[in-house]
Amino acid sequence: MRQNVRVMVTDSAVGAQEENNLRHLVTNLGPDVPRSSIVPFLTTKHSIDFCLGYADQVVQHGFPALVVLGGDKHVGRARAVEHAWQLRQLIRERHPELPLGGWANPAGDPARQVAFIADGHFTADFYLTQIVSHHRAGDVEGFLREIERQGITAPGVFGVFYYRSAKASTLRTLSQFLPVPVDELSAEFAAGATPVDVCARSIRELVARGARHFYVSNLPLVRTASVLNAILDKAGLLPHER
Repeated sequence: MRQNVRVMVTDSAVGAQEENNLRHLVTNLGPDVPRSSIVPFLTTKHSIDFCLGYADQVVQHGFPALVVLGGDKHVGRARAVEHAWQLRQLIRERHPELPLGGWANPAGDPARQVAFIADGHFTADFYLTQIVSHHRAGDVEGFLREIERQGITAPGVFGVFYYRSAKASTLRTLSQFLPVPVDELSAEFAAGATPVDVCARSIRELVARGARHFYVSNLPLVRTASVLNAILDKAGLLPHER
């Protein structure tokens, strides 16, 4: 059964400049694209005034939620606050009706990661995760067991990456930002798997471990819908006529 599809749009996680991607998005979408299908991301790598103004625009333009993340500490400008939950608290005070999303990493210590979500300061109605894959599905299984043990009811959206190839230089670069199973991916592509195959395998395996919601990162800018449909079809998430 196909799940609802949302498009998630990030700001600059580096934060080298305060270009307002939301303004560009609204201009380019025009009046015909429903805002309910778009979920913007915001990092703390901007000034507080910019971040609060961004949240104001999210509400003003009718977007259904806002994901607030910390942003990469190692490059670009410094964070406006040390932790993303601090910015979510400021936004919640300003817009208590706006659903907010947070962040978790299933590759980390499960008890510690879930404790962050359980903490009353987390200030999020749902959470996204770091990129995961079928090659590390045990991490997701352990994370979900801990979610259940600690009684977390907020929905989680697990990240799956669309690896377009197993080019070594590309995988090495990606490894600076997210956990990449380089050797396993190289072997999988060498055995004849396509990018769609690899992505769909991750989704199928994670569903088997108990995950229910996903976002797919790095989809191509051209043929985006057809590639996504091919992934969902191969993962068994598209309905078929009988």
